[in-house]
Amino acid sequence: MWPTDASWGLEYCTLILGPGKIRPRDTQALLPTTQAMELRKRDYHMERPLLNQEQLEELGHWGSAPRTHQWRTWLQCSRARAHALLLQHLPILVWLPRYPVRDWLLGDLLSGLSVAIMQLPQGLAYALLAGLPPVFGLYSSFYPVFIYFLFGTSRHISVGTFAVMSVMVGSVTESLAPQALNDSTINETARDGDAARVQVASTLSVLVGLFQVGLGLVHFGFVVTYLSEPLVRGYTTAAAVQVFVSQLKYVFGLHLSSHSGPLSLIYTVLEVCWKLPQSKVGTMVSTMVTAAVAGVVLVLVKLLNDKLQQQLPMPIPGELLTLIGATSISYGVGLKHRFEVDVVGNIPTGLVPPVAPNSQLFSKLMGSAFAIALVGFAIAISLGKIFALRHGYRVDSNQELVALGLSNLIGGIFQCFPVSCSMSRSLVQESTGGNSQVAGAVSSLFILLIIVKLGELFRCLPKAVLAAIVIVNLKGMLGQLSDVCSLWKANRADLLIWLVTFMATILLNLDLGLVAAVIFSLLLVVVRTQRPHYSILGQVPDTDIYRDVAEYSEAKEVPGVKVFRSSATVYFANAEFYSDALKQRCGVDVDLLISQKKKLLKKQEQLKLKQLQRDKKLQKQGPCFPP
Repeated sequence: MWPTDASWGLEYCTLILGPGKIRPRDTQALLPTTQAMELRKRDYHMERPLLNQEQLEELGHWGSAPRTHQWRTWLQCSRARAHALLLQHLPILVWLPRYPVRDWLLGDLLSGLSVAIMQLPQGLAYALLAGLPPVFGLYSSFYPVFIYFLFGTSRHISVGTFAVMSVMVGSVTESLAPQALNDSTINETARDGDAARVQVASTLSVLVGLFQVGLGLVHFGFVVTYLSEPLVRGYTTAAAVQVFVSQLKYVFGLHLSSHSGPLSLIYTVLEVCWKLPQSKVGTMVSTMVTAAVAGVVLVLVKLLNDKLQQQLPMPIPGELLTLIGATSISYGVGLKHRFEVDVVGNIPTGLVPPVAPNSQLFSKLMGSAFAIALVGFAIAISLGKIFALRHGYRVDSNQELVALGLSNLIGGIFQCFPVSCSMSRSLVQESTGGNSQVAGAVSSLFILLIIVKLGELFRCLPKAVLAAIVIVNLKGMLGQLSDVCSLWKANRADLLIWLVTFMATILLNLDLGLVAAVIFSLLLVVVRTQRPHYSILGQVPDTDIYRDVAEYSEAKEVPGVKVFRSSATVYFANAEFYSDALKQRCGVDVDLLISQKKKLLKKQEQLKLKQLQRDKKLQKQGPCFPP
């Protein structure tokens, strides 16, 4: 029973509060303060017998409860089980029969058309990031999008080409199949190089898909939780810097040698500075003017869309208009022949047949494929959960991993490169009335029409325009540099993760940078659990709230009571630190109390043993009668 006077000692009532153990109002009810007694006008009593672990197990019959074996459920084979698995892994069978045609169809059609208009130029542009001919960006905007329509659980994300994924693919293709210079004397070599890079990218996509599907089927979707938000944002910011640098050769009309591995970004910048004075003035000026005009037009259209967002039923397709205008001007003026401006060139019409991946490349691509699989899934699931929370539905992370994996796996067989989801296209898909992945299916069918019939129209499109599209679309990711200021004020540990991730990715390239960032993040987690925040809590006046007395000057400790709090769970790595902090903050030497208790128990045992020996001795002597 709790005592009712305020003079009880520290050794009697030291409280160690953990999450969910004792509520503040219950704690105050137990604290014998005059104010609390006046508020409650009654006494609180707690009484229960003291039990050790053996007594508790005996009382509760530990181990006798029936156990369920999850593996038996997994191995069950029945018609109901098969039907449940089919609905789980093919979500379209669940939501499509219930699709409200009158309410959603018009919005999905407009949304799909708007996304397709963005998908077309971005597919052409991001293929250059991956080091591939532009038409393969169109393939990657068709096959994976339609596959995700069948297997995905998010209604609003737009799957397809993405800048970060493309530059990760480009670093792999450049290291395994370096790009030849586009001189007239080596056209055949350039074509062979294109075929080699396409094979590397498609094989990489198959491997990425296999990793994602495998992890999804074994319910390993939680692995993405180890990629914290500061890590992902720092990584994508560094990737955006790499994307920006990779587009300088198209903006200035330069032919650079390929760089891969650590410090490749620095080598590329130095080579750009070295070759700028050596380039042809007419070609460089024409290319720069083309890129600058396209960039200004795109920025103005985006600003106009932001200003008239409420009045416009759908955004003005600035990227598509820029593509059409630039292609027309390039064809009419003859930028390719008169000023030697690099253009897209031949875009074959029609779909390509499926091609088996090159299994000999698997060993070389394994590490890069795993990194790309994790990054692609982290971006997709984070956006998917944001939209799901906003619109009130649930996204299955494991099924998302399977859906994205199948998109990359099947896409790789049809010579696509790895994809994820784009934030800009997803926002457009949501804001233009998209309600389901029917919008994604509409956009993929529109891209199919371009591939089959209209792709040849863009053969005169300058690559500088595609570079301008890429750079303008980097605005959101480059804007994440402001995270440094916000994290400095909010959480210094998260800022450290952001900075280490950013610098490691810039210096070590994308794959090694991600590995270094994950290792550092995990080490920091271990250190933070070893060194948690310990505090003594005091009562804020006139409330039931208890806060750290070192941070709140008005928080006062209750006389005779120490409320000690740890911000982390106690385990073997921080148990000693916990004990030291408890001694220091509470003034109670637990080790001394334990040693005194052991001495007392040992003394009691010795007394019992002496008493037992004395009783045995008396029994041997027999009864003793007085004379």
